Amino acid sequence: MQFELEELDKVLIAASAVIPVFGFKEWHYTNLSGILLYPDNFNEDMQFSSKDNSRNIGGIVGNGRFEKQMILSKKALYHGFKNTTDKSNTGIHEFVHLIDKLDDRTDGVPERLMEHQYAIPWLNLIHKEMEAINDNHSDIRKYGGTNQAEFFAVASEYFFERADLLKRKHPELYGMLVECFRQEPST
Repeated sequence: MQFELEELDKVLIAASAVIPVFGFKEWHYTNLSGILLYPDNFNEDMQFSSKDNSRNIGGIVGNGRFEKQMILSKKALYHGFKNTTDKSNTGIHEFVHLIDKLDDRTDGVPERLMEHQYAIPWLNLIHKEMEAINDNHSDIRKYGGTNQAEFFAVASEYFFERADLLKRKHPELYGMLVECFRQEPST
């Protein structure tokens, strides 16, 4: 089944790709060869039916047979740009995963963005923040407590969606993300 992309689809996908790397003079997503845009959320089997109790997925960066592919839900993509107060944006989230995966490991440490001396402080901060999420002592979305890679993507969504709030509530995390992405969206 193939779906034709509308102009707004293209603009929102392009914006999702550009926002995280806007602070870099030149950027290429060398680990992306195609984007599939599904009309709605899907499950682990890439099916639209959510009648069972499987997870409702808004986007993924592919592995295996989907290597170098991104699959996005049009519904989730549009919601990410329509609601600017929820600290969530599926398109940005998935492009941040691609950035993280540039070193062939989706591990929450974006080695292409982060200077080596920041890796240990970054990991310490991730674990502190994930612990707060998992203890219900954080306003960072629960999914960020899943693992380091998801924390990086969820924190990045927050950074680009509500920079002012992240700066106020999590100044150390905000500062690390400013260094990482080479931009300061709260100003």
